Amino acid sequence: MTPSLIRGRPRRGRSHISVRVAHAVLGMVIGLVWLVLPWMTINDGASVADARVGAAAPAEDESSGADLVLPVAALAVVVALAVYGSVRRIRRTRSRTTPAAAGTTHVGAYPSPVTAPPLTDLDDRSRAALVDADNRLRAFREELTFAEAGFGPEEVTPFTTAAEAAEAELSAACAIRQRYDEGVPEEAAALAGVVGRCEEAERRLTGAAKSLGALRGLDRDPAALASAETRFRELTARTADAGTALTADSVTGYVELAKDSLVTATVHLNQTHQATATGRPDEAARHLRAAETAIARADVLVTAVTRLRSTLTEAARLIPPALTGAEAELAPFRDGTGHEGETCARLLHADAVLAAVRQETTSGQPYDPLGVLRRIVHATAPLATGRSGVLVVAALLVARESVAAADDYVTVHREAVGAGPRVLLAQARLTDDLPRADVLAREARDLAERDVRLRGHPA
Repeated sequence: MTPSLIRGRPRRGRSHISVRVAHAVLGMVIGLVWLVLPWMTINDGASVADARVGAAAPAEDESSGADLVLPVAALAVVVALAVYGSVRRIRRTRSRTTPAAAGTTHVGAYPSPVTAPPLTDLDDRSRAALVDADNRLRAFREELTFAEAGFGPEEVTPFTTAAEAAEAELSAACAIRQRYDEGVPEEAAALAGVVGRCEEAERRLTGAAKSLGALRGLDRDPAALASAETRFRELTARTADAGTALTADSVTGYVELAKDSLVTATVHLNQTHQATATGRPDEAARHLRAAETAIARADVLVTAVTRLRSTLTEAARLIPPALTGAEAELAPFRDGTGHEGETCARLLHADAVLAAVRQETTSGQPYDPLGVLRRIVHATAPLATGRSGVLVVAALLVARESVAAADDYVTVHREAVGAGPRVLLAQARLTDDLPRADVLAREARDLAERDVRLRGHPA
């Protein structure tokens, strides 16, 4: 098939060749006539003697002048053709449509090739694409929970698969962006790859969202409204219970934010009823989706509070065996044999951390069990050899809570969170290094909180 660029281009190349051939043939004909014409005059049937006798001296002068007319005319034609060809070549050079060297443009009937956007613009575009795709995925997963409650897990399996495929594309985009931030070469290609992956993720989500909307039929199915109200009532009771639970600084204010989201959900549920009663199904569907979003956000907040309470209890239980396991991991390094300076420094640091932890946990003063367990894990990780399984369990508990807390924060404040925290969070999910996952997730949470403060979003 002929490419569109070639198919749409006028076929001027053959006409140029035809004109050049015609010019050449015309010049050859004129030159040939010029050479043959004197012989035709001499051999026209009259003798040379008769011609000389019948011709007078003045006539000879006139004929000799007339003989110069054809050569001069031919020369003039040749010069004119040369000038004409030169002018045509100059015009073709200025208005040609054939590809030029990279980075050059031509002025003519066809637009010049589009230049690549500046690297700064592509950088901003890649960040925006990451944020949009991630927000779209989070919103789609929230709707999936309501669809699953109404139709069952088997009915929404195709949509779950679509969400997983979009998440894989988004994870790949975050990985490319992370390598770019670390100084990967070919920056423009890397940023273009980020944009392409995010666009593919959104394409998958767009098609799945249309099918999911058709399945749910929010504008015609009253069961969806009843399901949302049921979940709303259950969440209201959970929010009241979470308000009396022991909380930490990381979830301070979560219960109040959950109550605010429930108030928002109440408003939209009432508007859904009003729109349904007055025969405005499209408006009712929009208000119902807004109510579901507020309910899902409140659910995230309340779940974070109750999950952290359970995590703190488990961390407090793991501290004594974790201390014992840490001593078992460090014992081989206290055998008296010489070790490298870095190993000795790590051993001294671990001993200091463990001593501080014992003093803190036996002082009778309140302490953060999760923070204490995190200090034990990070102090012994550089020297751990896997002898103590309890340290692996402790590291897993710490990493899971950090990743979940960062993910919850981004979900609740996603309108204000930029691309940086999302990239770090994606990296924390993928790494097998549990202490590193903890560090990345906590850094993502810190960056997200900074974005929220800068944008004035409710904390």
